[in-house]
Amino acid sequence: MSAQTKGFSMFDAVIDPAYRLISAITSLTGPVLAIVLFTLAVRLLLVPLSLRQAKAHKARLRLAPQVDKLRKRHARDPERLMRETSKLYAAEGTSMFAGLLPGLAQAPFFMVTYRVFVSATIAGHPNLLLAQSALGVPLGDHFAAVLAASGPFSVPVLVFAGLFALLAVVAWVTWRRMDDTVRPRVLRLLPFGTVLAAAFLPLAAGLYLLVSTAWSAAERTVLYPRPA
Repeated sequence: MSAQTKGFSMFDAVIDPAYRLISAITSLTGPVLAIVLFTLAVRLLLVPLSLRQAKAHKARLRLAPQVDKLRKRHARDPERLMRETSKLYAAEGTSMFAGLLPGLAQAPFFMVTYRVFVSATIAGHPNLLLAQSALGVPLGDHFAAVLAASGPFSVPVLVFAGLFALLAVVAWVTWRRMDDTVRPRVLRLLPFGTVLAAAFLPLAAGLYLLVSTAWSAAERTVLYPRPA
């Protein structure tokens, strides 16, 4: 019988330890605080990568006027433009892709954490975390399910509504802090996608999104200060 048939996935080797850690924390603190603490611990672990990414971002902003001049000067010679731009970044001790690698390195951590909060089974066993509850609402419940089962003015729906409101506030703060140079400008609306995502995810995953995006908003405020 294949591993897939038995309920295992290729990601269980890393997801299962994370799940066991969260479960151990849950026995001490309760499920909601366990999600908060675990998510904060992951984000704290990734701070060095965030610092490198912020450093690369500041270098790009500092070099932007010179890069624009190079673009105008070598508009008809893309290869020359690439060489001159690379030399410019190298002279500053950085590169055009310096901020990309830290961002990519963070992706596996986010994927593992996210999978813990959305998977019905982990390593072939039921995800008991989703059977826990927050304010009386099971962490495995979805908004559409509680809306259909309890009606629009029930406590479970109000719990989700509170989550959506907090996600919207965090998204607004992030939107306010985003660089005006982001192109296309529609990308500036991406932070609000967390509200839409939470409407289709288990409550546990919504709580993870809230904590993680709130950390990102605070991190952006500290690491990407607006010019005076």
